[in-house]
Amino acid sequence: MMLAAPLTPAFAVSKEIVQLQTQVQDLADRMDKMQQSFDERMGIMRNLVEQSTDNVNKLTESVQTMQKTLQQQNADSQTKIDQVSGQIQALNDSIDELKARLARASKQLEDMQNQQQNLQPGGATGAPAGSANPGAASQAPPADVLYNNALRDYNSARYDLAMGQFQDYIKYYSSTDLAGNAQYYIADIEYHAGDFQAAVADYDKVLERFPGGNKAAAAQLKKGYSLLELGKKDAGIRELNALIQRYPKSIEATQARERLHKLGASTPRSASSNKTH
Repeated sequence: MMLAAPLTPAFAVSKEIVQLQTQVQDLADRMDKMQQSFDERMGIMRNLVEQSTDNVNKLTESVQTMQKTLQQQNADSQTKIDQVSGQIQALNDSIDELKARLARASKQLEDMQNQQQNLQPGGATGAPAGSANPGAASQAPPADVLYNNALRDYNSARYDLAMGQFQDYIKYYSSTDLAGNAQYYIADIEYHAGDFQAAVADYDKVLERFPGGNKAAAAQLKKGYSLLELGKKDAGIRELNALIQRYPKSIEATQARERLHKLGASTPRSASSNKTH
């Protein structure tokens, strides 16, 4: 009778140990599944980053090839130059979009790696920090969606829709890399509508706010064209000559020389092209 007393608590303790072992094994299985899921996701993100990088490199090579081809065809007509210029601008827009996607993919990959590191030590179960920044994102579509929709409407000549979307892009995403492009297209829509006074003002915004953007040369060219359309011949010629001095090897400089030649105006000599600023 004395030996039977300790058997009951020992059996209960053994049962609890089995339950704890089962729970530990279940947690280990879950961690393995989570690890596998993270590995798969990071593999997908790496592939996306590599594909985006390859696409950017290919497009950059295409743009450089087209630029070299255009420079070898300086004697071609103004119409042909305008067509090639439009194609290169479209390629530049595609490159900008791919670069933005690449940056987002890299950021997502970095966030996933940080989450994995946070899960490993001590079995931390902190949820990923997915809180979005308030403000612009809650009031407008994502930047890439808004810009792509605007550009699609612009290329389809739905200028009223494109104008509103580009204006919204400037309003909510004025600090992004594509903000200068959006400002340029706003001015370009005004130019196509024959509102040359407004176009001059908005091309000036591109030059003043986004001087390092890839639309700066195109904006200065179109500003010169707009001044000529307004009858301000001297101001238009000065603007085109300033463009040639600032971007002497650009496609826009070639177009400016052609326009000045048609106007019978002189162009800066090659020596003055060395003045870069």
